[in-house]
Amino acid sequence: MRKFLCLLRITQCGLCFSIRLSTFWEIMSRFFFNDREQLVNDAIEGMLISTPHANLARLDIDPAIRVVARADWDKSRVAVISGGGSGHEPAHAGFVGKGMLTAAVCGDLFASPSVDAVLNAIVAVTGEHGCLLIVKNYTGDRLNFGLAAEKAKGYGLNVEMVIVADDIALPDNKQPRGIAGTVLVHKIAGYAAEQGKSLREVRDLAQQACDNLWSLGVAMRTCSLPGSDEEEGRIQQGQVELGLGIHGEPGASIVDTQNSKTIIDTLVKPLQEQAGAGRLAVMINNLGGVSALEMAQLTKELAHSAVKDQIDWLIGPATLVSSLDMKGFSLSCLKLNDTFEQALNSPVETLGWQKPVAFAPMRTVSHEVVRDKVEFTPSDNAQIAAWVGAATQTLLDLENRLNALDAKVGDGDTGSTFAQGAKEIAQRLAQKQLPLNDPAKLLLLVGERLATVMGGSSGVLMSIFFTAAGQSLLEGKTVPESLLSGLAQMKHYGGAAPGDRTLIDALQPALEALAQGDIQAAAQAAQQGAEATASMHKAGAGRSSYVNKENLQGVTDPGAVAVAEVFKALAK
Repeated sequence: MRKFLCLLRITQCGLCFSIRLSTFWEIMSRFFFNDREQLVNDAIEGMLISTPHANLARLDIDPAIRVVARADWDKSRVAVISGGGSGHEPAHAGFVGKGMLTAAVCGDLFASPSVDAVLNAIVAVTGEHGCLLIVKNYTGDRLNFGLAAEKAKGYGLNVEMVIVADDIALPDNKQPRGIAGTVLVHKIAGYAAEQGKSLREVRDLAQQACDNLWSLGVAMRTCSLPGSDEEEGRIQQGQVELGLGIHGEPGASIVDTQNSKTIIDTLVKPLQEQAGAGRLAVMINNLGGVSALEMAQLTKELAHSAVKDQIDWLIGPATLVSSLDMKGFSLSCLKLNDTFEQALNSPVETLGWQKPVAFAPMRTVSHEVVRDKVEFTPSDNAQIAAWVGAATQTLLDLENRLNALDAKVGDGDTGSTFAQGAKEIAQRLAQKQLPLNDPAKLLLLVGERLATVMGGSSGVLMSIFFTAAGQSLLEGKTVPESLLSGLAQMKHYGGAAPGDRTLIDALQPALEALAQGDIQAAAQAAQQGAEATASMHKAGAGRSSYVNKENLQGVTDPGAVAVAEVFKALAK
């Protein structure tokens, strides 16, 4: 309530109060939009402008009636119409075009379109061959589309309707919801209509698809609505909700995991039980808020799941029926026959359809690794072993601390990156697979392994440092001189210098002190160099160089901290 009152500017004039409401929706929003009332209309315009086939038009009837129809439609075949609430893009308008829908009726966000809107769509595109309505099994859609169909019959039009009820989240529900599998019914009905089949034939084929179609979804975060900043918080960290609806309705159950394999297995089991034996087309649908990386991971899990031997065609991963920004996905299974297979693979001219892919295991091509390999003989040296152990253990212990520092000034992975390298060397130390009595070979080997196991620029830079130092040692320089040579090469390739707010601010003074033969002075110099980075308001290199000075103030560079702590451990 306080948030709302803050948006009111109250001006007193005598006994009159004028209350001016600020642009409430602009402030209370997690979405990009201009006018909440015009959001759906604006989105439709944007979609029509960007459609690749330039074959869509909006019926110019009334701003409240949102019908997207084929601009190339001549009523020579059965018309196929679908629709429902907006917020599920690219459904439904994204599937209008040759080979799929003739028209889509778009309601407001998560709201069924009106009877008048559906009726106008029917009248606009239906010719003597009739019209099929494809309706998701929600009460509002059934009633509004059903009444519109009856009214259209009064105009002498031949109208049939199929209801998609593919959601199996609630097995005992007498009215299962229609969710993402609806798109597959669009595709099959659109194919039949394009083939010139009669209305009865189109309806029967669509109904057959409905009878052989099952879907199940899961999400770790429900959708948010434009104009609201409220977090429902229904789904807790580390959990997912199984079977929640595409409008954010509560699901069937909570699953205490976010593990991709476990979740796919959880979805596949009931879907496979429903489908039984036979060939399948499986659609993996992004509900709107899942990254491409995660969708690829989930697809991999599907490819290794119990249903893999039944999958002939894979559709997606793609956003086909979304739920605004819901962090979730759904699987839809269609039991195949020859007609369905032809229908799914027939060409279309739409914005949103995803061409099926013949399902097959990942192809690999054998290739011999090409890399310089350090030849060495494992050897013992108690003092060097102690130093290596102290350095690696320090970096492993620092992982969370360095990640937390890096989260403030970078991408939050410095600790993990250094820990990866430290773990590799620590394992070799434990296995006695290091040339501890040959410092040059040891430095070269460390450089080789860090280039392989450490990610990002840090791995490359540390590899350059150790490799160049090892080469210098082979050429007869002392250890301190060789380390300074490694530092010089690191600076040369990395582009950083003292004062640029990087690990060099700690490493250079430490190595310069070490060259004087004093490890204690080196540790002190490293610590002072690291602390100095907290007052450097501008980073000259690295990820921090992209961060504004306000975020850098008072935060020590994580790489410099790592160097300082390693020297501290070595000085003990």
